[in-house]
Amino acid sequence: MKFAAFALAASTLALAACTSDSGDEETSESPAAEETSEAASGSNDDTIYLSIGEDEWDGYNELTPDTYSSYNSLVNERVRQTFTYFDENAGIQVNEDFGNVELISEDPMIVEYTIHEDAVWSDGEPIKYEDVLLTWAAQSLTVEGEDGPVALFNHVSGLDYGDRVADGPQGEPGGKTFTIEYADPYPDYMLTTVVDFPAHIAAEQGGITLEEMVTAIEAGDTDTLAPVAEFWNTGWLSPVAGELPDPAIALSSGPYTYGSWEAGQSITLVPNENYWGDAPATGNLVIRFAAADTHVQALQNGDLNVIEPQATVDTLDQLAAIGDAVTVGTFDTLVWEHLDFNFAEGTTFADSLELREAFAMCVPRQLIVDNLIAPTAPEAQVMNARERLPFQEGYEDLVSASYDGRYDEVDIEGAAAKIADSGVDTPVQVRLGYNTPNPRRTDVAALIKDSCDQAGFEIIDNGSTEFFSADLGSGNWDIAMFAWSGSGQITSGQNIYATDRPQNFGVYSNDTVDAAWDTLTATLDSDAQFEQLVTIEAELWDSLFGIPLFAHPGVAAWDSSIQNVIPNPAQSGIAWNAEDWVR
Repeated sequence: MKFAAFALAASTLALAACTSDSGDEETSESPAAEETSEAASGSNDDTIYLSIGEDEWDGYNELTPDTYSSYNSLVNERVRQTFTYFDENAGIQVNEDFGNVELISEDPMIVEYTIHEDAVWSDGEPIKYEDVLLTWAAQSLTVEGEDGPVALFNHVSGLDYGDRVADGPQGEPGGKTFTIEYADPYPDYMLTTVVDFPAHIAAEQGGITLEEMVTAIEAGDTDTLAPVAEFWNTGWLSPVAGELPDPAIALSSGPYTYGSWEAGQSITLVPNENYWGDAPATGNLVIRFAAADTHVQALQNGDLNVIEPQATVDTLDQLAAIGDAVTVGTFDTLVWEHLDFNFAEGTTFADSLELREAFAMCVPRQLIVDNLIAPTAPEAQVMNARERLPFQEGYEDLVSASYDGRYDEVDIEGAAAKIADSGVDTPVQVRLGYNTPNPRRTDVAALIKDSCDQAGFEIIDNGSTEFFSADLGSGNWDIAMFAWSGSGQITSGQNIYATDRPQNFGVYSNDTVDAAWDTLTATLDSDAQFEQLVTIEAELWDSLFGIPLFAHPGVAAWDSSIQNVIPNPAQSGIAWNAEDWVR
């Protein structure tokens, strides 16, 4: 089957620091240890227990800025599928169970989609054109706000899809075939998710008929659609942990659906009886919210069967000690760590390039890699680009063309001189924010403090359990430390580095970067794309959007009695083909 849904509606990256960082979130207490598991005795062959970390599931709609993470996608991608998925090499594949995608014209760029004739939501309603139209509306419609037009739907990708596809999908209500015409060539067209949620449920919950919703979308009638958008924004979320959404509105289009949810413990997925494709090889998939530092012991005990823990020397040694009972996979990942500056008005670094340069000069990047990453990944190196990772083709060419090595070595005297040039009194207090508990990031923060305090900064460890839920979006930080979990997209960085984009948490704005992204995302020519990447990377270094640190090494382990477990470097992670796992 090899099914894996891609939950992005346009080009975005998942927050890996709360997500597929798979082990960067650790506590000293294991939720799984408090439960008894039939798997521990090997008596339940129709249940597999999985964990990639401790974060709670947030609900059916993981496409809002507050819920968009690989933890949520891990669950929901098993429930809702779409036209493409990433294979074990992060290659894009068409999901024939769902339908077909075909580029039928390059000038103008037109893509034709065909939904499988048997494809239905779990309530039996056919998946059809109206569902496609709702996905487009959620990224195209605006209402007038205090400072100009604002998005009607709280979509993590903003208005990107609507901007690229101005006329919307072209098809007939009730139909299974439709086309999308792009205003300009779009490199990541295969990754555009055109079906997210059941349109008939959104219409019903918004108090209108499906036909009325279609008419309102086509007419741009935002008054009629306002209740639909309100439901889309909030009605598919789970305000109370442990209370599953009503199965009548949280519908499945994949092999699994929601079974039960125990807050702080686990969520169980069960087979979707109305799925038209192959049934899951294993009936029940239990996704446990277990701290990464408990994974190995839980795997050995049988409380977990598949894990993706933090890559540390201790973890690998512990796994090796278990012996042949478990299988261990080590691999490169598209997850990468970085430090971002806050450019919001009144913050420490907003108006001072000298201070940003001083900080970049004192961050001990090589020491961080040597002490914390290289022991488990000897080939690990300091990252000097953002749009290519060190193991990817083109990385060296991109770095050599865009970065001169100015921050490769720590320069305390130079950093102190830059602080003096800024005219700011010392010590300069810097709030370093990141999600806790997280031992590795706490260690990184300590290494940064040891170095940068010598230059005239006062690094304040502002790690918080509410960093993602409260601090990051509100700007309660001067430096943010987290990771992005990528999927090999060409255009995804635009949502992070371009002005006023939803994932640009530090409100960075640069005309050169904006123009380069506009050019890059409108061409299929790989040489032209690379030329714009050079411009973007060079400008991000010159203006210091932030500081890349390292790519995360990947480790996964599983009970050797389970077949078809295949690590995946993309943000889908180890669970990308979980419906194929079988004892």
